[in-house]
Amino acid sequence: MEDFPNVIDRAPFRQNEPVPMKSRALSRLFLKPYHWFLRIRGFRLVYTPLLAIVLFTAVMGVILGTLHLQEKNQQEAALYRELSFAKQRIQLRFANNAESLNTINREIAASNDDVKLKQLVREQADDLVLNNHEIVKIIWINDQNKRFWSVPATNARSDWISKSQNEQTVNAGLKKAIELSNATSRTAFSEFISLNIPGEEPLAKERKTVFWQVAPNVVGGEVIGYLAALYTTQGILEVIPSELKAAYRFTLLTDNGRILSISSDRNTPTRAFSNQTSLDIGVLSPNMTLRIDTYPPPTNLTFRMLIGVVIGLSAFVIWSLWSVLKQMQVRQEAEANLRTETSFRNAMENSTPVGIRAHDLEKKITYVNRAFCEMSGWSAQELLGLKPPFPFWPESRRDELIDKMNRALNANISTGMKKGIEGAILRRDGTLIQTRTFIAPLINERGKQTGWVTSLIDISEPKKIREELAASQERFTTVLEGLDAAVSVVSLETDELLFANRFYRENFGDDSKGHFRLAHQENRIETLHNIAQDLQDYIRDGIPTSFLYQESESEEVQLSDGSNKWFEVRRRFIPWVDGHLAQLMIATDITMRKEADDLARQQEERMQFTSRLTTMGEMASSLAHELNQPLSAISNYCMGVAKRLEGHLNPTLAKEILPALEKASEQAHRAGTIIQRIRGFVKRSEPQRKATAIVDIINDAVGLVEIEANRHRLIIASEVAENLPEVDIDPVLILQVLVNLLKNGLDSTREAYPLSSRWTAPPVKISADLDTNTIPAMLRIQVSDGGAGIAESVSQRMFEPFFSTKSDGMGMGLNICRSIIESHQGRLWATNTMDAEHTRLTGCTFTILLPLESPESKGNIE
Repeated sequence: MEDFPNVIDRAPFRQNEPVPMKSRALSRLFLKPYHWFLRIRGFRLVYTPLLAIVLFTAVMGVILGTLHLQEKNQQEAALYRELSFAKQRIQLRFANNAESLNTINREIAASNDDVKLKQLVREQADDLVLNNHEIVKIIWINDQNKRFWSVPATNARSDWISKSQNEQTVNAGLKKAIELSNATSRTAFSEFISLNIPGEEPLAKERKTVFWQVAPNVVGGEVIGYLAALYTTQGILEVIPSELKAAYRFTLLTDNGRILSISSDRNTPTRAFSNQTSLDIGVLSPNMTLRIDTYPPPTNLTFRMLIGVVIGLSAFVIWSLWSVLKQMQVRQEAEANLRTETSFRNAMENSTPVGIRAHDLEKKITYVNRAFCEMSGWSAQELLGLKPPFPFWPESRRDELIDKMNRALNANISTGMKKGIEGAILRRDGTLIQTRTFIAPLINERGKQTGWVTSLIDISEPKKIREELAASQERFTTVLEGLDAAVSVVSLETDELLFANRFYRENFGDDSKGHFRLAHQENRIETLHNIAQDLQDYIRDGIPTSFLYQESESEEVQLSDGSNKWFEVRRRFIPWVDGHLAQLMIATDITMRKEADDLARQQEERMQFTSRLTTMGEMASSLAHELNQPLSAISNYCMGVAKRLEGHLNPTLAKEILPALEKASEQAHRAGTIIQRIRGFVKRSEPQRKATAIVDIINDAVGLVEIEANRHRLIIASEVAENLPEVDIDPVLILQVLVNLLKNGLDSTREAYPLSSRWTAPPVKISADLDTNTIPAMLRIQVSDGGAGIAESVSQRMFEPFFSTKSDGMGMGLNICRSIIESHQGRLWATNTMDAEHTRLTGCTFTILLPLESPESKGNIE
């Protein structure tokens, strides 16, 4: 079809040539049938595939419709067979149940007073209930309507009929069934009974609808009783095999369409197949209808794939036809575009300032543009057909330029000519200009190389400028390389290190990681990218951007790489040479200055600490001096009162008062001794050691703190190992340590447990034993509480002077305790205790280790 227009176009007719009238008439006579032939041929080529597609689609539609109708008939036939099978199963089950009930009636009639036979009858009825899910209860009723027994046995807790609050309705239905059976002397059924069972009943759904089957026990023509079986409609569906219920949904209905039970809650599709039949389970049975519905069938993948193939093939044929019709238009448009592009390229080559020339495979010049002629001063006619060396090459550099040209033409153009070749051109007037030449292979329409194309750019002025800039850059770089500060510039778009001086490279390497680490911007790189993007938007919208280039305030940064170096960092945003935003940073090493500042601060802290200790020592000495006199007076007054009361009091009363006065005097003397010990400790005097039983010190400590524990409803428990040796210690100072630790334990437990729940609080424990894990063995004293434990931040500082977590504490208790223990060459530390799962703190334990022998006594033995 597309060849004929070309033939017509190529016919030897021209618009400008005159054509005789006779020739025109003959041409019309011969061309008119030809045009009709083209139209008929075009119609056949266009519409014949469409007609074939329509016929093919129609035939496939008929075939698919026939297959679908056949499949539908097969499904309906299978549905009827399954429904008939389910109906037979249900009827057979009811027939077997009726036969079983009659058998039980015969056994009852024959049992009379035989107890064993009666028990056997009940067991048969119980087996019937257990083996048939549709029967939930069997009752034996005599001719006077009195119930003798029922299976399964019921009580107040298991009688679900009474729980339904419809027992009267159930009994009424049973009564009607008995009356009908009595009147006909045949097995009779009751109407359907709907029960209202509570939701918490496990089988509420299965026992929602029930009915009675009553089998009379006829002996000698007289009814001696009735055997009643209670059926559930949901249990009837259990007779149907599970594989059928998995493929279909079965429903029991009444005559008026009320649903009695349903095998599954799954929904059936809108176009599901359905069938139903009446269940004839007895002569006097209620009318029930069994309906069957199909679930959604599995996806017919073959059928769907066949439809998809037909549609896809039809679409492909239509698309192919459409492509053929469009080919003519595409060809005409391509020819027009080619003419337009050729004109455009000629205009572009003539207007560009870049000189272009073409060489064939023998290096002969085959084409030059106007710019090259103006650049060299030679005309196109003079240059075409020349081979190297060319007349526009300088005489002194011809050999060099020939070698460069040969190497360039033989090299890999894609990798070696991206930067071009620098050369020189000698103009016809003798002027020398510097050029950069780029060479590319000339490939024809068949993909074969026919020569080369070279383009030349005049770089005389740019080269001069670059040389001046290179000299300036060298001077500037020399200055930056000599600085003792890190200078770096990083692109905010690519995160690339654009510049770094010697100091930066020696300390941070050749990448931008050190820059961002000094600027503390390792986690803010995305933010810097957004700033760079905003700057480009500001520039495009004409918004001033000078505020971005302001220098930031200097900051002191410490490196986290283990070197502990400090730098004073200044940074600012700058526009880089390519127009993109960059960040300039200058970092000066101030490590020595920071070390000097830290040393001065530490000296000042030591002076303050020494001043506070000195003040506290003076206060302790003053307090000891001032308190000694009133304590001595208290002791003397108590002893004097005791002396004066001796012999003047009732013996019974004297036994109560005199020991109390003696204890008060003893405690006043003991308080004075404690103050003297603390005063001596502050003065760095050695403790006054003596052999002491640790159990006595623990008992004294518990006795002193127990009063406060009882006031807060807490308990102190002590565990002391037997046969502990005496220890050479200062008993007064050790007692003070234990009292302080016990008070801390009480405070921690009191804070963890409010007053209302302290009866559940664990006791504060103090224990003493020998620690044999150390060599030599040491005396171990532990004080444990059930509080909230010690926070990690507190545990690192709790033994420091003047550190306290209490609002009214001075922060000297634990510090003094550790000092006392260390003065006895012992150790004191604290550890948190965890629960069994290691998920929660359950308290804290302070541990004291004391040597069994003092260093002085050990030296004497040696």
